[in-house]
Amino acid sequence: WAASSLACAARDIRVGEDVKTIAAAIRLAQPGDTIHLQPIVYRDFAGFYGKKGEVGRPITLDGHGATLEGSEPLDPKKWVEVSPGLFEAKDLLPRFDDAILMRWFFLWDGKMNHMGRTSKGKKAPYVKPADLKPGEWTFVRDQAREKPGSNQVFGSFFLRLPVGQNLAAAHVFVPTRSAGVQLSGDNAHLVIRNVTATHPYNDGFNIHGDCRDVVFENIRAIECGDDGISAHESAEYRVDGFVGIGNSTGITDTVTAKTSYRHVFLADNLAFDLYFMNDGRYSVADAVVLSSSEHALQVVGGKDQHAELRLDNVLIRRTGPKGAVAVAHDSTVFARRFSVEGDEMKAHGRFEFDGTPAERDALIKAVVPAEYRDRLAQ
Repeated sequence: WAASSLACAARDIRVGEDVKTIAAAIRLAQPGDTIHLQPIVYRDFAGFYGKKGEVGRPITLDGHGATLEGSEPLDPKKWVEVSPGLFEAKDLLPRFDDAILMRWFFLWDGKMNHMGRTSKGKKAPYVKPADLKPGEWTFVRDQAREKPGSNQVFGSFFLRLPVGQNLAAAHVFVPTRSAGVQLSGDNAHLVIRNVTATHPYNDGFNIHGDCRDVVFENIRAIECGDDGISAHESAEYRVDGFVGIGNSTGITDTVTAKTSYRHVFLADNLAFDLYFMNDGRYSVADAVVLSSSEHALQVVGGKDQHAELRLDNVLIRRTGPKGAVAVAHDSTVFARRFSVEGDEMKAHGRFEFDGTPAERDALIKAVVPAEYRDRLAQ
């Protein structure tokens, strides 16, 4: 496939048939083209770096139900058994810094293990290696290797297994990718749909730079080390259909981003469900949040900044220990048909819920996966 031939007319580019990798498909794609993934698990990510379609002729990535998996099976060759059942790995990834470490987790028998630490939330002290129990991990920093002026961090990870268990058979996975879908630089006229991002150490959908006319449809972020989806800088996009479950935060948008979300379901996140900051303009509509996080909703500006959030037909129900919905004095929330159940309101701005029970039932049916609806029936 030559790039010149693809420029002639809109084409379908099938990963696994026409090209081998997602990255190759994105490089080749021209305005009007559609990249097709298969409905399988890819241990890969989709990176858009300065990619542009045209008005009315977007570049589309259609996952068709594909999952972008951010982790890899642990490589036993990188680990040394330093005492019975205690394994050490130095320099597990090519580069570490504090931002990566505060998001870190291991997957153990398919379950995330944060060791009580999560980005933007609570961070338990690291356990001493000798005090680890089977199924636990820790990190020991080697400050002697660090250089002034550099944010690179050096050190060792430690894992504890039952004595005699083979490391290769322990079913431990390591998050090796920073995102499932990543945008950086100037991107425009893109559509990304029908894809799930899971188990990166950072965000499921990580959007940096200056984006224009970018649309996400029917996307899911499951168990990501930081945000399910996050807008930075001057990114502008809209989302229609987002599920965020088990992330550190569900949605976090910041700086001067302009974002809109519709048909949203969030549950089982750790630090925040909805977090909007700085000088951005944000909106969330037709959303249900089952909150067990530390903060279900927080809106905050900053020095000489003013964040604005619009809510329409949004239900937040507390399912874990009581938290708070907080809107700082330097922020404004314009709310219509907004309901908070079980959390304390600490907010400036207008909040009201004028929806009928029938409207609420229709909202739940539209956005909440069937396996979560019993929580709303309690």
